[in-house]
Amino acid sequence: MKGVIGLPLEHDSAQMHVQGSAQYIDDISVPSGTLHVAFALSNVAHGRIKSIDVSAAKKAEGVHSVLIAEDIENLMIGPIIHDEPLLASKEVLFYGQAIAAVLAESHELAKKAALLVTADVEELKSIVSIEDAMESKSFIDEPIIVSTGDSKKAIQNAKNVLTGSLSIGGQEHYYLEGQVAISIPTESNEMVVHSSTQNPTEVQHLVAHVLGVPQNAIEVVTRRMGGGFGGKETDSSQLACICAIFSEKTKKPVKARLSRKDDILLTGKRHDFEANYEVGYSDDGLIEGITMDLSARCGYSLDLSKAIVSRALFHSDNAYFIPNATFTGYLCKTNTASNTAFRGFGGPQGMLAIENIVEEISNTLGIDPLQVRRTNFYQKDTNNVTPYDQVIEDNIIEEITDELIDTSNYHSRRKEIDKFNKENKFLKKGLAFSPVKFGISFTTQLLNQAGALVSIYKDGSIYLNHGGTEMGQGLFVKVAQVVANEFSVDISRVKVSATSTAKVPNTSPTAASSGSDLNGMAAREACLRIKSNLIDFAKEYFGVSESSIKFEDSKLVAGKKQIPFNEFIMLAYLNRVELFSNGFYKTPKIHFDLDKQKGRPFFYYSYGACVSEVIVDCLTGEYKLLGVDILHDVGASINPAIDTGQIVGGYIQGMGWLCSEELKWSDSGVLLTTGASTYKIPAIGDTPEHFEVKIKPNISNHENTIHKSKAVGEPPLMLAISTWLSIKNAIYNADKENISGLNAPASFEQVFFSLNKTF
Repeated sequence: MKGVIGLPLEHDSAQMHVQGSAQYIDDISVPSGTLHVAFALSNVAHGRIKSIDVSAAKKAEGVHSVLIAEDIENLMIGPIIHDEPLLASKEVLFYGQAIAAVLAESHELAKKAALLVTADVEELKSIVSIEDAMESKSFIDEPIIVSTGDSKKAIQNAKNVLTGSLSIGGQEHYYLEGQVAISIPTESNEMVVHSSTQNPTEVQHLVAHVLGVPQNAIEVVTRRMGGGFGGKETDSSQLACICAIFSEKTKKPVKARLSRKDDILLTGKRHDFEANYEVGYSDDGLIEGITMDLSARCGYSLDLSKAIVSRALFHSDNAYFIPNATFTGYLCKTNTASNTAFRGFGGPQGMLAIENIVEEISNTLGIDPLQVRRTNFYQKDTNNVTPYDQVIEDNIIEEITDELIDTSNYHSRRKEIDKFNKENKFLKKGLAFSPVKFGISFTTQLLNQAGALVSIYKDGSIYLNHGGTEMGQGLFVKVAQVVANEFSVDISRVKVSATSTAKVPNTSPTAASSGSDLNGMAAREACLRIKSNLIDFAKEYFGVSESSIKFEDSKLVAGKKQIPFNEFIMLAYLNRVELFSNGFYKTPKIHFDLDKQKGRPFFYYSYGACVSEVIVDCLTGEYKLLGVDILHDVGASINPAIDTGQIVGGYIQGMGWLCSEELKWSDSGVLLTTGASTYKIPAIGDTPEHFEVKIKPNISNHENTIHKSKAVGEPPLMLAISTWLSIKNAIYNADKENISGLNAPASFEQVFFSLNKTF
């Protein structure tokens, strides 16, 4: 039997997903007497709470109790600082904020009673938009500046100067499974919490905090999520904490699940940004200097906004060497739900800003944008230091570009499109290429660590637990492949348990595309420790040298003797050999000076590129995506089937962000897009018939990652930038004077208005 690394194995829950038998938290059979939670939400974005009347709710059918802020001793939570009230206290800070929690005998009765809660709120002026916040100087924290060289002088000396702005919209996570939690009291003030969370440890710590108990009194369990995308990294804590408080008071199990509308209202989104820029460049499009301000709508609390804005700044160069750059990030405080992690974590916004600039430089000069991109690429030997001083040691962007341009027939298609556009007045085609260089690691250094626990039972079956969470991305099967490979057994021998804080403590969230990198290495370390025990035993028992011992084809080979794996494990057990071990891994080489904004925040980079083609109806603004060609770098893939799925899914989600998913607020801060009728996620009909996705072959990570693989969770989302650029290119092809003006998302209305001055 060959090793399982590199095999396109199916997702460990694939059969159950197809059959509908995969168990999510809402499917768990709750204990008898379980009570249910629903929230009463604010109907204003900002106001002073004069009073909250819960009397009618308390008298409603099936209601056990109602919580308001003053009933909770430890009210404040938050991932970095505790600046988020579980329920609004004294002041309402965003439309849809929870002002009361109702506990009843069923979910339906709790929802009905929650509608009976009324509040007397003195409405105050709301700061809703980024523009409002910038004018009012409403910020959550100080600006963040990443700079190199002398951008001001470089721009002054440049032959050509471009100025402009770009609005970059946010995005709702719209995971299939909404936020949900169950708390079950056990004994001695202890509790088990089932939470749909990417961060069980944070839920554990915050539940312990609000209950005032040690963290060892709380066990958080997550078997699987129906999607997360960052929306369950911090936002899962509120539900879990409220359930736990009710459980502590009633000594009963408590469950809460949010309706789609309440989920959208209560939880954060991808940060929307405003980019303002000034760029100096040469006649061949070489960027000589740039200043760019990225202002982010953070919402009412800090959440993870500092790290998100930092990553946006770190990716404002994308694949381009810019010798003189000043990137400034502003953290705007607004009366909206606190924005949070979302696949890419700020990187997509920074990357879109620079890609828009490159496109506008190309349009201004009247040359193919591909040529300008090549002119500005980081090189392998020179011009390979980022504005934050990280030396790029693994640059393959030119290699990927050459291959994709060739396989996608970019140049011949460009000629065909030019011919089509000359022959058609009201239909215009656009074609665009965009590269991706995405840094891999948590930029908060302490999070780059992971643990695992591996146990082998007497029959040779293996039980694996690690700190990563499964949200559909295939992490569990990948780490199982790592374990099966170490013992050279069939993957059917390896069972991955639900993630539990009782088995691996102090885990980092499954985020930053690092799930396989961190947990795979930790699991391998645990296996190596067990193997060391087994090899020492085999040497002595069989009287052979260590060099003659190996695991292969589900057997132990000791010199000339071969013994089936399960028999050898039983033999080891009978001879009192330890058959379980923990493993630990921390990412090497990374470091960063927060004061100077210099260092090496990333262990390595993942690369990719995409060519997209679109046709636009210039009379209506409607468009159709005609073709997509993707070439993406995943290093030496652990599981190419899983990786391909991530590339496809990431691209489609990115296409939704940049094309159709549009969040809208009223001037007073009311969120208007709260469901599928007003918020359009991509459907199969939005996917082009020509959709070629290829993993870059014959390549491995130059860093010592797990089996030389590379992260694949977030980088593919940014491949969709080429789709937005192709729409921009079609608009330019309709009107060569239309250099800028398209914002994101490029909704049909947005495209129509961009074209309106011509048609």
